[in-house]
Amino acid sequence: MATVAQNLQESTRPLAWFWQFIKEELAPYPSRAGTVARMVIAATLVMIICMTFRIPYGFLAAIYALIVSRESPRATLQSAGTILLVTGIGAVYVLISVWFAISFPVLHFLWVIGSFFLAFYALSVVTNAGAASIFVIMISVGVPLWDRILPAETNVEDTLWLCLAVVTGVVITAAVELVLERRRSGDDVVIPISDRLSTIERLMTRYAGGDYIDAATKEQLMQFAMRGTSLLRRFLRRSDYPIQYSVEMGGVIGLVGRLVDLAATLTQLGFEASTGDQKRLRNLASALASIRNELLNRRIPGPLQLNTEQEPTGVPLLREIEHTVSLIPQAFAASGSIPDSLSPVDDNQRPSLLASDAFVNPDHLRFALKGCLAASICYVIYNAMEWPGISTAVTTCLLTALSTIGSSHQKQILRILGALVGGFVLGMGSQIFILPHLDSIGGFVLLFVAVTALAAWFMTSSPRLSYFGMQIAVAFYLINVAEFKMQTSLEVARDRVVGILLGLFAMWLIFDQLWGMPAARELKETFTSNLRLLAQFAREPVSKNLRAATERRFALGETINTNLDKVRALADGVLLEFGHSREQDLALRSLIRRAQPQMRVLFIMQIAEWKYRVHLPGFEVPEVIAVQQREFDDRLAESLDAMADRVEGRSTGAQQTLQEARARLERTIQAYCPKGTSQGRYDALLLLGRKIESSILSLTNEV
Repeated sequence: MATVAQNLQESTRPLAWFWQFIKEELAPYPSRAGTVARMVIAATLVMIICMTFRIPYGFLAAIYALIVSRESPRATLQSAGTILLVTGIGAVYVLISVWFAISFPVLHFLWVIGSFFLAFYALSVVTNAGAASIFVIMISVGVPLWDRILPAETNVEDTLWLCLAVVTGVVITAAVELVLERRRSGDDVVIPISDRLSTIERLMTRYAGGDYIDAATKEQLMQFAMRGTSLLRRFLRRSDYPIQYSVEMGGVIGLVGRLVDLAATLTQLGFEASTGDQKRLRNLASALASIRNELLNRRIPGPLQLNTEQEPTGVPLLREIEHTVSLIPQAFAASGSIPDSLSPVDDNQRPSLLASDAFVNPDHLRFALKGCLAASICYVIYNAMEWPGISTAVTTCLLTALSTIGSSHQKQILRILGALVGGFVLGMGSQIFILPHLDSIGGFVLLFVAVTALAAWFMTSSPRLSYFGMQIAVAFYLINVAEFKMQTSLEVARDRVVGILLGLFAMWLIFDQLWGMPAARELKETFTSNLRLLAQFAREPVSKNLRAATERRFALGETINTNLDKVRALADGVLLEFGHSREQDLALRSLIRRAQPQMRVLFIMQIAEWKYRVHLPGFEVPEVIAVQQREFDDRLAESLDAMADRVEGRSTGAQQTLQEARARLERTIQAYCPKGTSQGRYDALLLLGRKIESSILSLTNEV
């Protein structure tokens, strides 16, 4: 990403940058071809079965064959099971709720609007994207079924056919994955992190030896930078790790992602390393090797002694790389060791379906209201025009909303281009030039395989481009896989493409124009919001009830984690926004990305310190120490709020009071802590206070 930012700032040839961007996104990487092959096989089998046995809504089955989780065999089974469960829930909701509204037109209209709101709300709060999308499809296709003036028995039958199509797609895809999947054994989070650290270590070693950087290392770094860390974060969210380890590894993933960006940028810069620089590079490579080995062996990386001060260097970004590497062990500041056996956490700690902040984060409500408004506009338009052929507009609103949280112009462009390519170029183009010359399903299968392979290759790109592939598949399937024949009527294709474009227009109008904001402004607001949320976390608990305090801590922590991930997505959107404030926006983006690792580390240490504030077993401290700890936490909250004020343009300073509060806490602990076997908990609290103060100082310097 840093390379992309540099190219955008320095290049005067946008077209050259665009082709370089496409080249990087479409370049093969390990396992990409295998993943695409499995996606194509699953979608093709689903299409053939639906056509052969005349299962309605085959286009939905083919779409879900592309989006079922392929992260690991276990993730595939979990994803398939969850999807089947949610399909049943969606069908039950439609069939039961419509019974109360079917005979009253006004109530029926309110039921439709309410169902749209529920679908978008579920899309925002359900942690499993596959499960959320299945429920959304049940609403977007199942609800309009009941607008038809047909016997209720027919509508019930079609609702059940819809369920069968989903089941067909999910079961066949899961079977294909289990038969064809061949993955190396190991941790799905630690091994990819190790691969990235190993590549950076190899780069530092070659720089330290004065050697030229081989093309393979440079290409691998660029691929890691292009793919980002979103997949690793999905692995982490779906894992059964204990909550503490999960949060700590979230911080490590963010730091490693930052390291990859810095290393990828370094390969594009020319420099000559002095003897002193070569020594620092060798120490850096050794530190990376140590961290990698410790993580692979399930141990906590030890503290590192790296030169992160002001010693002169001729190597660009060396200080930033050293500083980022030194933060990785701090991500585990609250742990003594990584557990040998990572057991699942209980339901109070890790909801299996809903986000912890599902009912406290107002962003979920705003997202649902915006989405409901867009879908309702489409619903009213096609009913007022008596043009049911464009009812795909509602489905498009819900499907495209899968990537609308933190929406940007980049995503809107991908949606429109994907619909044009999949609908007009491939969908209608095949109707004009290819389908009239086919006389068997074999020929159609070849066409289907070619289009699906193209869409799947784009879908396996980074998040910057993957949704383009999804849109290609959706548009093509809606035209050519919706009926049990080769669709040669351009009228049907026209209606469906117009519906897709209407849905995209409604989403653009509501999310980007009437109720949206530039990515740079949203990035700034999300960043300052996170600073204030961290300040709020420092003031917890506000309730003396341990259960209530714990539930609030997990909900607040989930919101902070979500916003930290959202910042990275918004930073990508800033790259594709142009205007008079572009240079200022890019500078803000750079500042926030530098501050992100420090914020993650600070958050992890706050979680550890929270245990002392609520006096969990093993973390009890005398009242005199608790008073000073509360004073320190209050000053910490004030410092974070002051930092947010500075980002917003207001000047204030509270840093000295935090340092004084930490010193008083340290003197109190040294004066009053009892001698004996429990001395370790006080030493840990001392260490946390020092590291929190250090993180705040570093964060202040960045901001």
